[in-house]
Amino acid sequence: MDNSKDLNAYILSQRLNYGKEFSDTYSNYDNPFTLFGEWFQLAMNEGSGEPHAMNLATATSTFHVSSRIVLLRDFTEQGFSFFTNYQSKKGQDLLSQKNCALNFYWHNIEKQVRIEGFAEKVSTTESDDYFATRPRESQIGAWASAQSENLESRDMLHNKISELEKRYTDMPVPRPPHWGGFRVVPNYFEFWQGRESRLHDRLAFTLTDDETWTRQVLQP
Repeated sequence: MDNSKDLNAYILSQRLNYGKEFSDTYSNYDNPFTLFGEWFQLAMNEGSGEPHAMNLATATSTFHVSSRIVLLRDFTEQGFSFFTNYQSKKGQDLLSQKNCALNFYWHNIEKQVRIEGFAEKVSTTESDDYFATRPRESQIGAWASAQSENLESRDMLHNKISELEKRYTDMPVPRPPHWGGFRVVPNYFEFWQGRESRLHDRLAFTLTDDETWTRQVLQP
């Protein structure tokens, strides 16, 4: 049964009136990484499910855009790191077109952070160190899955996993050469706080040529 009419009626009826206010003190921050850390901590304290989940938007060399959710695994003032198969769709995108964007949305605290910048590979040491912390099943999976490629059958995948488990019996699973981390190095942040009547608060930071951040309050 076609229920698109009911679904659209529901969608049109949804109107959340945000009620949490933007603290004036946020506008005094000079470092977007410090503000991001405070908001991330607040999201953690308020029980946001997987606050480290972030939308990663990439583009091909011919500017076909795609996005997906990945998990933040480290952030410093050098950037935001995550790990993946370099031969995956997102991996190939970032290796051919390094410009990308991240988006964090924490519904329960009515906050969003947009980040724009470029991606670079993390060091092999960083990739090795993180891979060593992964559950063994995930380590095996990194070898077994040709991520983003056509899957002929689940049985074939499970058979490959069984073969790898036998190969690495009683020994550490090494990191696959095609698997590792990317670091998104920001040049732009936008901090968004939902407000009543859609008059949201927006605070932007832009990296200048002399590697300092300029701050600007944006209209809703």
